[in-house]
Amino acid sequence: MPGSRLTKWLAAVPMAALACATIYPLVFTANVAMKDRREYTLDRFAPAGALRWDNIARAWTSVGMSRYFLNSVVVVVCSVAVLLLLGSMAGFALGRLRFRGSSAVFLGILAALFVPFQVIMVPLARIMAGTGLIDTYPGLVLAYVAQFLPFTVFLMTSFYAAVPPEIVDAARVDGTTLYGVYWRIMLPLGAPALLSVGVLNALFCWNDVLISLLLMPSAEHRTLMVGVTALRGQYSADIPTFAAGVLIAAVPVLLVYLFLQRQIADGVTAGSTKG
Repeated sequence: MPGSRLTKWLAAVPMAALACATIYPLVFTANVAMKDRREYTLDRFAPAGALRWDNIARAWTSVGMSRYFLNSVVVVVCSVAVLLLLGSMAGFALGRLRFRGSSAVFLGILAALFVPFQVIMVPLARIMAGTGLIDTYPGLVLAYVAQFLPFTVFLMTSFYAAVPPEIVDAARVDGTTLYGVYWRIMLPLGAPALLSVGVLNALFCWNDVLISLLLMPSAEHRTLMVGVTALRGQYSADIPTFAAGVLIAAVPVLLVYLFLQRQIADGVTAGSTKG
């Protein structure tokens, strides 16, 4: 069938071009990270003559990327843990329980999704400074939780709303408390959605620059992405070292996407259909 084959080619060619445009910056960065300064100056687009790991080792040790990497891991793990706990509890309450004002609460959370961080950044910075949370891990974790909790609650509410109500009713008839229903039934049932939302929130927190730059001004507490941004000015004459720092920051995100891409896609559509 020539018509169907032509249709497949018309769809495949733009998608292939988009894939190449997406992959090329990472390949170019990896290639530059393997060059020395002289080789990069002579021809920045030519393939590296050899696999040199000196730039990556220098960026990891001398430049301080190892410290920035550890800061990001601590902040991301703590933020995602708090987001999943609060998001699953709120999602269960709003998706399965009916109480006065539940619809208004859900609409308020939904409205919070449309508030850009730039609108609240100045009041947030003043509150954090007034409470002594500037340049601390708890302060940045609280900021991430406040920023990404509406998204988490929205997805978990949509997922739990699609769970058949007979499951909750049967557990309540058996004498299970609301806490028991949440902990023993709804939390295990929501594991796929929690994994999806956790991966998405981890990517959001890992890639953030603005919130971390605002609340973590000292070099000691910089997260990885802020450290990479600082490298651009510090090593403007040593592009291979800067490319090595970018590569260190990009590889974890790339690995997470490669191994959990199905969960990321499911998280976007969690609770959109019933059954």
